[in-house]
Amino acid sequence: MRFPNGWVGGAALIAGPVLLLAGTLLRSPFNFFFPDQLRAVAEHPGLMQAAYTAFLAGNVVMWAAVAYLAHRIGARSPRWAAWGGVLVTIGLFERTFHAGVDQAAFSATGHLGVEGATELVARGYGDLHLFSFLSFTIMFGWFVLAIGTYRGGVLGRVRAVALAAMGLLPLGVLKGTEVLSIVGTVGLCVALVPLGILALREQPPPTRKNVLIAVPVAIGLGALAVLSTMG
Repeated sequence: MRFPNGWVGGAALIAGPVLLLAGTLLRSPFNFFFPDQLRAVAEHPGLMQAAYTAFLAGNVVMWAAVAYLAHRIGARSPRWAAWGGVLVTIGLFERTFHAGVDQAAFSATGHLGVEGATELVARGYGDLHLFSFLSFTIMFGWFVLAIGTYRGGVLGRVRAVALAAMGLLPLGVLKGTEVLSIVGTVGLCVALVPLGILALREQPPPTRKNVLIAVPVAIGLGALAVLSTMG
């Protein structure tokens, strides 16, 4: 059995892009750079938390979408599948790392105020870490993957270009929304959501046994999620 299978991959191809677009649009009313983002956190905490959470969730879900996409590419273009999949996945890891820093900055805003948090972030903004050397993957990986989808016959020319637009999405800590952010995430939806729908349609209908197993498993996972918040 392939992992991720068609159910997981298809759902990720839909949910990942939609969540990324939602997060991008939710923070679009506020200026792009981190002092303005922190000020928005103080003035609109619920909205900004929802925006960054949606973007983080979409970024995490995208690993399954990329893995499934790379598998489909690999049937005809294994080298493009391997390089594109690896580079984009590393870029997703880096954006997840940035999201952790974002959350720490949000917490600092609550404890230190906007000025204190802004000063704290500014002091450490340029510090080197592992992902400082891998930032190119965030943008470059999407171009490689997009070429792979076209050469592998997974996407046509227009939707492959739409996928490549994701490489225009700005990167870094506490980055807001620019026009290119919307172009990139809309392009991702155009490229992958129809493929996700197709992947789900290709799957056999779930059996009654599968449904009966899935329900208690989902409830159990939800309970574990709640327990995880208790330290």
